[in-house]
Amino acid sequence: MASTSGESPQRRKWFSRKSSSGEDSVERKGPTKWTMGILEDKETIEVPGSVLLLAPDHNEPLGLRNAPARTSHSSIPVGIVRQATEPPPAAEDPKKKTQDGKIILDPQPDDSANDPLNWPVWRRDSSLLSLGIYCLVGGGMTPILAAGFTDVATDYGVDVHTVSLTTGLYMMGMGLGSVVFSPTAILWGKRPVYLFSSILFILTSVWCALSPNFTSLVIARILQGVSVSPVECLPSATIAEIFFLHERAFRIGIYTLLLLGGKNLVPLVSAAIIQKLGWRWVFWIVAMIVGFCSVLLFVFVPESFWDRAPHRRKKSRPNFFRRFSSKHDLAHQGTHATPAITPAPQSPITEAVPSAEPPKAATKAQVGFAAEPEYMNSESPERASHDIQRPPTAQAPPVASESEKPTSNSPALRTPHDTDSESLSSSRSGREAYTTVLRSAPPKSFVQQLKPFNGRLTKDKWHKAAIRPLILLSYPAVLWSSIVYACSVGWLIVISESMAVIYREEIYDFDALQTGLVYISPFIGGVLGTAVAGKVSDIIVKAMARRNGGLYEPEFRLIMAFPVAITTVIGLMGFGWSAEVRNHWMVPTAFFGIISFGCCLGSTTSITFCVDSYRQYAGEALVTLNFCKNIFHGLVFSLFVTGWLSSDGPKKVYIWIGVIQLILLLFTIPMYIYGKRARMWTVRKNFMERF
Repeated sequence: MASTSGESPQRRKWFSRKSSSGEDSVERKGPTKWTMGILEDKETIEVPGSVLLLAPDHNEPLGLRNAPARTSHSSIPVGIVRQATEPPPAAEDPKKKTQDGKIILDPQPDDSANDPLNWPVWRRDSSLLSLGIYCLVGGGMTPILAAGFTDVATDYGVDVHTVSLTTGLYMMGMGLGSVVFSPTAILWGKRPVYLFSSILFILTSVWCALSPNFTSLVIARILQGVSVSPVECLPSATIAEIFFLHERAFRIGIYTLLLLGGKNLVPLVSAAIIQKLGWRWVFWIVAMIVGFCSVLLFVFVPESFWDRAPHRRKKSRPNFFRRFSSKHDLAHQGTHATPAITPAPQSPITEAVPSAEPPKAATKAQVGFAAEPEYMNSESPERASHDIQRPPTAQAPPVASESEKPTSNSPALRTPHDTDSESLSSSRSGREAYTTVLRSAPPKSFVQQLKPFNGRLTKDKWHKAAIRPLILLSYPAVLWSSIVYACSVGWLIVISESMAVIYREEIYDFDALQTGLVYISPFIGGVLGTAVAGKVSDIIVKAMARRNGGLYEPEFRLIMAFPVAITTVIGLMGFGWSAEVRNHWMVPTAFFGIISFGCCLGSTTSITFCVDSYRQYAGEALVTLNFCKNIFHGLVFSLFVTGWLSSDGPKKVYIWIGVIQLILLLFTIPMYIYGKRARMWTVRKNFMERF
């Protein structure tokens, strides 16, 4: 093939694409021909997750036409894609902005003072700080006994390695609790979950302090893990509900710093308590602190749920022919309700067309895919990336395969009148009953907001909401992220479980306080890793997107797997080797900090890659990552690694752990190459919405 652009034939051989027939491929709009080694989908280049970077302040997400429409709620609120036939907002109703007029508020708040986005700044920040303090304590409960394993073993007459079960099974309880509390919060709100978990946290802490035998302590720690699990899966959703998009990054940074800081600072404080008062007093003091946190949660963290599905505002006062007497009556009116006054959205596969003729779009093969709205080209990058989902409706059928066709009785061929009236009376009736009442009610007083329970907020089925995070494991990007995230956090916990053996008993002969001070090293490494991961990853991603013709792919995040592999493998091998040959205690401690640095890189990379690949399932994805991390550690790491460490020593164990880490990270290469095809494959299979 002759070159007309001055490029050598060899260069065009490796960096150009040819059709299967050998002829020149048709020129495509958008990205350059070389796609940075990522294989394109065979049928389309518009894959959900890809973003076209048009300008520093304007992006265009691709693949919205193929993005599956949600049929259930999520713990993290997201924007709603407007129906293609819905009229754009009126010109006389401009979008609300900040007081200086420089930033358009996203999401747009309602006019009601009860909207959490309209709460005073002190009210929202006090909720954040109250949750942050609670997460600080909860995040540090995993390794809280690390410096006192020897004391616990002495009191109960068990082996030191057996005491590590109090950490591993605690994490297993956290994994089970996240699957229980996350769907509960979706259905009944986050406030009752926070309050219940704090009460259970206090009771289990007292139980741990009073445990008469080791079996009782292990059971108490499992239930304590269940009670602490909301600190990992719910606060990020609460932040998304009470802060605007331009305010979230700083607040989420505060939450993350407190959560991760607790994992390294709380063991340091507990070591001092164990040294002076004994290990049982650790749980007595925890119970007192959590009691104070419970008061903060009750006073400063009201229910933050608010339905932000589009609803039409009445332009005139309601009269006899317009007034909705009740949703029950509307459901029985059928086609008597006109489209002009039915605010419910269409079914995800139903196009709003005149009821006299069936919708033509319903006969196409892509049944169940959300239509790409025309207005998306003018949206802000953040809004565009979030507005993939649609409000769920009870009439959304399971997604059909491409060979299936909807029949005349299927929901896809119902008239807009039927779809609107039925959706108002079924799937959205629960959440609208709560939000609609507050929208038209006077502002709640401070005392009224202290109500611990507000009834059921949504009509989703609990078991379906609970199983959805597990279905995400069939998505390759989520599976890879779960493995990397589990290892990134798991290796740190494994080292915490071996702290007593290495620093207190066999090698360095430290006391409890000296062992606790070792956690200063991973704390510094973790802070640096979290700071570097975001900045360096963004720089690499932007450079690769520019080289890719302005097209961003989530797989660009996987480049960070190389520094993750280097730091974690070197750190793990160096830690075990230096400990067994009895180097100065600063040597394994420094390697501990390097491991923490690399693990924070890995956890940040896995989370960002997972969320960027399936942004519409971000809420379930976070539950999936935490569930896998906790379950894998509780059932595999604690039951296997601790016994292995006692028999073969730290050198052999941590060298093999480094090899395992390297092998797992090698799977990043096929994930990078085939990731885009895998995303489109999951869109076509649509496992999440078939359930």
